[in-house]
Amino acid sequence: MRITRVLSMALIALGLAAGPAAADSSPSASPSGDSGAPTEAGTSFRTATEIEQGQTATASGSTGDYLYWSFPADTGQRPTVKATVKLPKAPSAGQKWQIDVYDGLRRRQACQYGAQTRTAAAGASSVELSCTLRTVRSWSEPWADDPLPGTYYLRLTVLNLAQDDLGLPVGAEVRVDSKDIGGKAAVDGSLAKPLVPGIAVTDPGEDDDKPGKAVLSAIDPDDGWSSGWWTDRWVWTGLGGVLAALAGIGGYALTRGSGRPSRVPPGA
Repeated sequence: MRITRVLSMALIALGLAAGPAAADSSPSASPSGDSGAPTEAGTSFRTATEIEQGQTATASGSTGDYLYWSFPADTGQRPTVKATVKLPKAPSAGQKWQIDVYDGLRRRQACQYGAQTRTAAAGASSVELSCTLRTVRSWSEPWADDPLPGTYYLRLTVLNLAQDDLGLPVGAEVRVDSKDIGGKAAVDGSLAKPLVPGIAVTDPGEDDDKPGKAVLSAIDPDDGWSSGWWTDRWVWTGLGGVLAALAGIGGYALTRGSGRPSRVPPGA
């Protein structure tokens, strides 16, 4: 009876601890609509249009332009960037389009998988691109190029272009979604502040005679930037301690009294 009670307590503790961990492994929720999503793109890092994760941003441009967007990515997220290029009518064959992703230090980030570069077939009306980044870490060595929390930049451009296609109108749709990886990707340490450049946004200040100051990007994660110290590893560590204690109690209950000498009746 006691053993059954101990096992029941262990199963209850396992269920309570597994709940938050399971929630961490699900894809991040996306807004129900794209109202207010940007309808233009920047032409450089400094003028990159800010978008939120889960939004589908659109933009119009000319073939040969560089189009830039920026978005926030926090610790434990694995962002996936998708872009659709709507080509002009009857484009020349061989147009090669590419998306590149840069972090807040403007270091180009490699794609784990996805069609980062694609060549449009003759007569194609659109080209679809995607890039899944590595999981964002809370801290990294200065010499490494690991993804870190902060602002990320998306650049969309055509790599080779026939002279006849230069300047033709094109449309673009971009979207960023993330999957929460959770504690299995956690590392010790955290950044003092996320890598959020502030040179692109300027506060004019209250007095027109005084120069304004640079402010940080207006786009942050919905629940704010992670402090970096909490991960679901703490849950599993605590659960391991609880299970170890319960195992000790169960072992004691099973073996209690087995080492005592048997009682001998008096006068035997």
